[in-house]
Amino acid sequence: MTTDFSNKIDILSRFKVLYQEDNEIEEFFEFNDIGLPLAYLASEGLCEVSDDGKKYIAETWDMFLSTLEVEDTGFSDLDEVLARANKKP
Repeated sequence: MTTDFSNKIDILSRFKVLYQEDNEIEEFFEFNDIGLPLAYLASEGLCEVSDDGKKYIAETWDMFLSTLEVEDTGFSDLDEVLARANKKP
């Protein structure tokens, strides 16, 4: 089971809002300068995501999980992702 696309959008959007000023992950935000804002806009109902946009969000999601060293097991919210990342050995 993997995370629903709508949950990916919500999780990435919340991550953007909460952590965009964190200097330790500035490089992640710079590299994902399309996927994160697009996820935020879609989460807020300010845009509809095209097929190309979905690719950017999917790439951002994959990099997000890779950065946290977490496998996608079907997350429902950001807290769940961060909790899993914190439980790593």
